[in-house]
Amino acid sequence: MTIYKPSKNARKREQQALQQLGEHLIPLKPEELDAMGLSEDLLEAVRAAARMKSREALRRQKQLIGKLMRKADADLVRARLEQLGARERGEKQLFARAEKWRDRLLRGGFDALQEFTAATGHDDQELRELLRQLDVTVNERAEKTLKRQVFRRVHAILVKIAP
Repeated sequence: MTIYKPSKNARKREQQALQQLGEHLIPLKPEELDAMGLSEDLLEAVRAAARMKSREALRRQKQLIGKLMRKADADLVRARLEQLGARERGEKQLFARAEKWRDRLLRGGFDALQEFTAATGHDDQELRELLRQLDVTVNERAEKTLKRQVFRRVHAILVKIAP
């Protein structure tokens, strides 16, 4: 029985894939990096890459990250990056829903508030008061502030009811 080793091109493709996977770690926040379960060497290399300004130094650092990724559990790193990506997508969708509800509430007033209450099952007096204040405000700066507060309140309500 003959055991074939991968060709040089196959090994190079695998190493490049590991380097690219490692490059996805660079923009992560420190607490996200800590949750990845990386080795101390790899963690320090990723943190150093995030601080680098020089293009050439960053290129070399990415190569080092790729080399260190060979020792890491690539499947585990991929899975955790996917989890982070799913959470970020969920947060973006929630933010977009809050923006849409804010716009509907600002256009539709108390009729839209009833729809919001029916959709969320959450009757919020603070939101009702903000919309009331928005109806009577004449100052443009105060109106802008109230719109921002309406968004924050809607977002907070949607976060509470989010699965």
